[in-house]
Amino acid sequence: MELEVRHLRALCAIADAGSLHQAARRLGVSQPSLTTQLRRIENSLGAELFSRERTGCRPTPLGRAVLSRARPLVEGMSALVTHALAEADATRSRGPRLRIGSTASRVIGSWLRRLRVALPGTEISLRVDVSAHALLRSVEAGRLDVAFVHEVEGCPLDLPAGLDQRVLLDREPQFISLSRDHPAARRRVVELGDLAGDRWMVDPTVDGEWDGVRRVLGAAGLDPPVLHGDYLTAASLVVLGEAVAPCQPTSGPRDDMAIRPLRDDPLAVRLLLVSRPETDTSVVYAELEEAYREAARRSSGYYEWLLRHRSPLARTP
Repeated sequence: MELEVRHLRALCAIADAGSLHQAARRLGVSQPSLTTQLRRIENSLGAELFSRERTGCRPTPLGRAVLSRARPLVEGMSALVTHALAEADATRSRGPRLRIGSTASRVIGSWLRRLRVALPGTEISLRVDVSAHALLRSVEAGRLDVAFVHEVEGCPLDLPAGLDQRVLLDREPQFISLSRDHPAARRRVVELGDLAGDRWMVDPTVDGEWDGVRRVLGAAGLDPPVLHGDYLTAASLVVLGEAVAPCQPTSGPRDDMAIRPLRDDPLAVRLLLVSRPETDTSVVYAELEEAYREAARRSSGYYEWLLRHRSPLARTP
């Protein structure tokens, strides 16, 4: 097997993350596939590059030697791609442009619509990604101007140095979605204990989501069965009563699904707008704030939560 840049990038990710699990999430691949790839790389070089320990992975002496040469190559290739993309964009774009990235959010549509009105003549592009870290790296590399991301409580994001951030909401509670005929759906507020016998569904590709849910369930002394899948699959299983799943509080009302807050808001995220220092985010942030306020007002349960917590987002601008 010939070593390629993607192999070197995987080695650097493992070294930086300190574990195959975390590295796989950052790379957007499954842990088994990354483990297989590492074995193939090690077999081609004839020795182990990482020692596997209970606390994670550490580079062996050979691994450190390989990494010392791999990192400049990976960084050089990233710089080459970034420069080429910037040059290509420059040849295509004749006017102002705004390149937006975002993790999944109910506010994206309204935010884009508002920006097109507030910034006439600006070419606005959008990239949605489940990984906040992937979006942050794109902002750092100059492939995006701003990124709207969420940071799971207890699982801080690795914010690249030199980027600016503005906090839209310091703590957004995560609600729970459950079938309409679930016994807990009759309550305005759901106790975690009411869901102890349910399957929980989370998306392990979303940075921090599985770790955050596992931390909260463990603290409550619960160990329910967990399914892994995307939001679309989760919604279909929730409607059928096969699972419950955390969801954004701005999730709109549905006839076939109940959305309820959890007692004492154990699951939460922080909402951030991250940008390059040279990007003027005044209009971008203002329209994001309005789009979020609009989405919150459509969810009566969440709007009541904002009022109880005296959030500025509940005030009429």
